[in-house]
Amino acid sequence: MNEILDAILASDTAPEDFAALPIPESYRAVTVRKDEAEMFSGLTTREKDPRKSLHVDEVPVPELGPGEALVAVMASSVNYNSVWTSIFEPLPTFGFLERYGKLSPLAKRHDLPYHIIGSDLAGVVLRTGPGVNAWQPGAEVVAHCLSVELESADGHNDTMLDPEQRIWGFETNFGGLAEIALVKSNQLMPKPAHLSWEEAAAPGLVNSTAYRQLVSRNGAGMKQGDNILIWGASGGLGSYATQYALAGGATPVCVVSSPRKAEICRRMGAEAIIDRTAEDYTFWKDDGTQDPREWKRLGKKIRELTGGEDVDIVFEHPGRETFGASVYVTRKGGTIVTCASTSGYTHEYDNRYLWMSLKRIVGSHFANYREAWEANRLIAKGKIHPTLSRTYRLEDTGQAAYDVHRNRHQGKVGVLCLAPEEGMGVRDQAMRDQHIDAINLFRDDLSERTNEHSRDDLSERTAKRSEDVR
Repeated sequence: MNEILDAILASDTAPEDFAALPIPESYRAVTVRKDEAEMFSGLTTREKDPRKSLHVDEVPVPELGPGEALVAVMASSVNYNSVWTSIFEPLPTFGFLERYGKLSPLAKRHDLPYHIIGSDLAGVVLRTGPGVNAWQPGAEVVAHCLSVELESADGHNDTMLDPEQRIWGFETNFGGLAEIALVKSNQLMPKPAHLSWEEAAAPGLVNSTAYRQLVSRNGAGMKQGDNILIWGASGGLGSYATQYALAGGATPVCVVSSPRKAEICRRMGAEAIIDRTAEDYTFWKDDGTQDPREWKRLGKKIRELTGGEDVDIVFEHPGRETFGASVYVTRKGGTIVTCASTSGYTHEYDNRYLWMSLKRIVGSHFANYREAWEANRLIAKGKIHPTLSRTYRLEDTGQAAYDVHRNRHQGKVGVLCLAPEEGMGVRDQAMRDQHIDAINLFRDDLSERTNEHSRDDLSERTAKRSEDVR
């Protein structure tokens, strides 16, 4: 791996030099292990600790197949699917790998007793398999996470509809939280030249997801003048939705959970902000009963911020906790567009507010190659910016996933894989200088974050002691 890293760090390594580099027999990767899939049995979701389930193992380099590429990963990032994998919810990912392995002898490579996770990367192409013409060794790339087979007609209008559509590094093996990754060549896109490796790796999954969900005709089809309610507007997904709303002439109504997160939204340019903690919204009276009075209170707050208008679009991803409120507050004829369900998959809402007001619920899942390419192009042009707040070492991925699991992060958190330090890989310094404030917008203040986390830990310990006493 040292020889590969030296070639990447050198400024004069030619494509033929990369092609001649020997590929090592093994590499370091972040894994979950099949024989540990029941390790959290009996624990609540919050009690499950990714630091216990995520390992950095030495694993063999997979065989390279047709239409594929081996990429030296300089940096990656943590997504919610990394957290779900690490806590084996809603089910262990080994079932995905087993089903994929039955598809073909080539897919059988993915069915292993360990799962290399991660759905983002920025790095350098090392090898390409037969049939790959668009990418050569030495190309600096990022990867989106859509893996498709495209042997069915169903996927040829929108590749997200391919019956064999999967999310790389979640429903397939050999993901990006590693020193080497195996991807299909149609996952590759040019690395934005003005960004460092870790900055370039951060947008991939969430940026493409937000683009399809909000901008694409396959999602909500946002237009100028729309009012858009964005849950978790400073988070990994919502921060891109906020940027797209602002860049597209819409008005984001940003829902956050702290004054600090509200300030981040203001610095992005948003003006309509709801701190749900300060407002103390309680959408559920208990586990089985929602409180419509709280929906109405949220709707009233939204109209105060928009000059009396309801929202045209709700950008939904919390799921169960917020979905009833989201359906209620959407204007007549409006759209609730949903992906993920970080607070629960069983959504409940009052259908009277949907059917009688002609509202639509649109399901949105990641993005097709064209949508991912357009989203990456906007990053490369400096129209949309990475929301990286902190970077961890590969060895500390468990801690990174833990912090995301506990919502201790802003925007996205990155992971250095082969890159020895932050800030490397910038090729267009002039463009970077032009956008440096936006690039650094989400960077955490370390002392503030440490104090905030210490308070969180103290609250958790106090709550645990109270439970023990009871």
